[in-house]
Amino acid sequence: MAGNDWVNSYLEAILDVGQPLDDARPSLLLRERGRFTPSRYFVEEVITGYDETDLHKSWTKAVATRSTQERNTRLENMCWRIWNLARQKKQHEEKEAQRLTKRRLERERGRREITDAMSEEFSEGEKGDIVSDVSTHGIKSRLARINSAESMEIWANQQKGNKLYLVLISLHGLIRGENMELGRDSDTGGQVKYVVELARALGSMPGVYRVDLLTRQVSSPDVDYSYGEPTEMLTPRDSEDLSDEMGESSGAYIVRIPFGPKDKYIPKELLWPHIAEFVDGAMSHIIQMSNVLGEQVVGGGSGKPIWPSAIHGHYADAGDAAALLSGALNVPMILTGHSLGRDKLEQLLKQGRLSKEEINSTYKIMRRIEGEELSLDVSEMVITSTRQEIDEQWRLYDGFDPILERKLRARIKRNVSCYGRFMPRMVKIPPGMEFNHIVPHDGDMEDADGNEEHPTSRDPPIWAEIMRFFSNSRKPMILALARPDPKKNITTLVKAFGECRPLRELANLALIMGNRDGIDEMSSTSSSVLLSVLKLVDKYDLYGQVAYPKHHKQSDVPDIYRLAAKSKGVFINPAFIEPFGLTLIEAAAYGLPMVATKNGGPVDIHRILDNGLLVDPHDQQSLSEALLKLVADKHLWAKCRQNGLKNIHQFSWPEHCKTYLSRITSFKPRHPQWQSDDDDDDGDNSEPESPGDSFRDISLNLRFSFDGGSGNDGSMNQEVSSSMDRNSKIEAAVLNWSKGKDSRRKMGSSLEKSEVNSGKFPAVRRRKFIFVIALDFYGEKDTLAATRRILEAVEKERADGSVGFILSTSLKISEITSFLESGGLSPNDFDAFICNSGSDLYYKSLSSEDGPFVVDFYYHSHVEYRWGGEGLRKTLIRWASSVNEKRSGDDDDEQIVTLAEHLSTDYCYTFAVKKPAAVPPVRELRKLLRIQALRCHVVYSQNGTRINVIPVLASRIQALRYLFVRWGIDLAKMVVFVGESGDTDYEGLLGGIHKSVVLEGVSCSASNALHTNRSYPLTDVISLESNNDNVVHAPLDSDVRDALKKLDLLND
Repeated sequence: MAGNDWVNSYLEAILDVGQPLDDARPSLLLRERGRFTPSRYFVEEVITGYDETDLHKSWTKAVATRSTQERNTRLENMCWRIWNLARQKKQHEEKEAQRLTKRRLERERGRREITDAMSEEFSEGEKGDIVSDVSTHGIKSRLARINSAESMEIWANQQKGNKLYLVLISLHGLIRGENMELGRDSDTGGQVKYVVELARALGSMPGVYRVDLLTRQVSSPDVDYSYGEPTEMLTPRDSEDLSDEMGESSGAYIVRIPFGPKDKYIPKELLWPHIAEFVDGAMSHIIQMSNVLGEQVVGGGSGKPIWPSAIHGHYADAGDAAALLSGALNVPMILTGHSLGRDKLEQLLKQGRLSKEEINSTYKIMRRIEGEELSLDVSEMVITSTRQEIDEQWRLYDGFDPILERKLRARIKRNVSCYGRFMPRMVKIPPGMEFNHIVPHDGDMEDADGNEEHPTSRDPPIWAEIMRFFSNSRKPMILALARPDPKKNITTLVKAFGECRPLRELANLALIMGNRDGIDEMSSTSSSVLLSVLKLVDKYDLYGQVAYPKHHKQSDVPDIYRLAAKSKGVFINPAFIEPFGLTLIEAAAYGLPMVATKNGGPVDIHRILDNGLLVDPHDQQSLSEALLKLVADKHLWAKCRQNGLKNIHQFSWPEHCKTYLSRITSFKPRHPQWQSDDDDDDGDNSEPESPGDSFRDISLNLRFSFDGGSGNDGSMNQEVSSSMDRNSKIEAAVLNWSKGKDSRRKMGSSLEKSEVNSGKFPAVRRRKFIFVIALDFYGEKDTLAATRRILEAVEKERADGSVGFILSTSLKISEITSFLESGGLSPNDFDAFICNSGSDLYYKSLSSEDGPFVVDFYYHSHVEYRWGGEGLRKTLIRWASSVNEKRSGDDDDEQIVTLAEHLSTDYCYTFAVKKPAAVPPVRELRKLLRIQALRCHVVYSQNGTRINVIPVLASRIQALRYLFVRWGIDLAKMVVFVGESGDTDYEGLLGGIHKSVVLEGVSCSASNALHTNRSYPLTDVISLESNNDNVVHAPLDSDVRDALKKLDLLND
């Protein structure tokens, strides 16, 4: 193998080659100039775009091998690895081209279909409902920009009468108000600082009464005890921010909700199965706090809650949780993505190191993307830091199309109906900073030995820690503040510094790369970057010119900026792509000019501050030239410094919060509808003062009869028209309890006896335990047998009234009646019925004279948000027609998918499926509807023979959460009976704080086909750990009571 020493040239090229040349200067021209080398060309054209760290390590080991034969064998193996990388790159490029082409065609087809759909009955559309379309999108009028101090003061005075309650959610990382451990791990970074400072700033704004930042409670020996404290108050930075009208519970707080492993700190990728548990805990806190604030702010014992004005999710995991909370509480939602999953997936695929399956396994990327898509479905507003985030990152999602957004917005401005189509409002609001405490330094290093604010005091300790690296500490300091991550491009910065002799003579380089104890204890990626930096320092002999301290505190960061400014230095951010660049704003506030990447947020920052230079991060020479220009030209340095200080106020937290709050107050108010009719009575036995209002609400839904028939069912309409007296009795029965004041009870408390006997509330409220039967069988006999077995297991508790039952199914209420009668069961065996996959909710009637069921009309108003109505129905019919045309086979008359008019209701469009295998997967239908800006929840049920399309915020698990919000039913005392599989909404029934009994052997025959539609494994949705105390498995033929005893619910 002695003949393969030529490999060394390739490996040397991998180590020494620069970034790819511009397309305008192909390598062919290098041959003409006499500078062409095959190895350089090979690396530039084949290997570029991959992380060669592993190849470098392998090469280092190979050349250090003493045995010539072994060394050559290793080098030959590396040749094959290089060839494999080239092959992977080519395959990826081909797949990427196909994917982009497919996506472009889907988008274009979707836009055409939307245009055609919205063009139908255009004359009628021109008369579209102005209030409905505009308010749903949350747009009342164009907001005036606040530019002057006078207008800001006017705005502040206008807000003082408001008493807003805001909820922020950030789940991963370690969050506390002081001494944040930024850089401790990849989850505790800039987002942690952002959400804490945002909460603190909002809590100090006029018109805001309380801000809760909800995060995870971590009680682990691996982290500080402070992360296990349930509540932490965020003290305003400036005492002047404290309002004279502060109340007992006002201000900003970090509220830590326990969920997930109780004694373990886990990375964000492992939090996904526990999101539902957080949602239930957060919902309990928000309801409790809303009632407390109602007593404090409204007073008078009215008990009317103050619901959150908005729930703001940060990152995909918190966005997913915020969407579920928004639906459960019926309040507006806001989303800030921070870092987006689709963009990260594309970047990782381009590297070619991991396959899509490996990426998904490592980063749970598909679950993350689905969380972001759901957040887009629900959000009133999406806050971004830059325009680039909108145009290049959010546009990758099915649920957002910039072109379609502009079309819908134009129709809204012209007062034209959008036919049930909705698009979240993308709003660019740059993150803020608090500048009041910052005093930029105006002197030189020679001016004083002490701190500029305290001339007689000693220098901050971090100064000595950095300065000890420099042989000449008087030179200007180039400062880079970033964790050792390949994306941050620190190695290119060190190369640029090392290869530019004039720059080395004029300046020092300080690299603040997080905190570390030992390189071996760092992650493989971080240690690899750090080792590369150290090798480059040695290669260019930069000792005495480059600082790389091991430790610094978060409180040291301002002092580091001051040191760089005092030395007349420059701040640099050389990242390949920077989503925003908060450190650039921080540096500008201390008087530091900047050199930053031209990719991402720094472009917008530079447009406002005009305090430095933008460079191509791939161009090493461009980096060194920009740094040298600022360091050498004192007039340019002074001009950039002055521009930054002059314009920095536009990035202040007050400016950010004013824009933020102005947007929130433009939302259409949303809150639980029954609260709007609660009266100021102080007892549950009082009757509503204005029952006429309640009758008007119910009259809007007279289409619904006992069996929930919609306007699509003619026979049901006849029944309504011929039975008005009977329906009037139902309305009266509904009024007896559905308008009753919902005084919140503490978890586990029971109703007073007078309430139990008053008949004002549905029976489901007075039970000690609620058993939910949610078995998704295909055959009626199996379902009836399992249901009867569960009922018989708790016959004793049923008799004394301590246990109540809810039937949760994809069936319509009329089908449930037939189903129960066929098995000899009575509707009176159940307190409530969740029907049509969660789009309808019925209770057992209070009087046998009024029929068996009473519909909860408020539930419809609770879940109807963004319901597409007739526009959605027409789109689904067109989709069904296209499926029938493509997959009907030889029998042209056979309809594979048809709209089942007799099974549909106002909030559920049901389609019958004859050949489930011939119907596209649920994710494909969901994608199609999202591309067309239709927001809904698609459920394949009944063994794949039925498709229910319901409101996006409706589901069977959300109906259970509604019962908690509406009636105060303790979720921890609910038991949900499910099979081993079921409908495509099956996984939602297993997560949360309720108990679950999984009956083994209960499943639908097509369950595998239905659930392979999911683009991520079930373990990314629910926790299947053996130590999960809330879930027990029991064979169908075993004693169900034994399973309940394992859950500590029943005793003999």
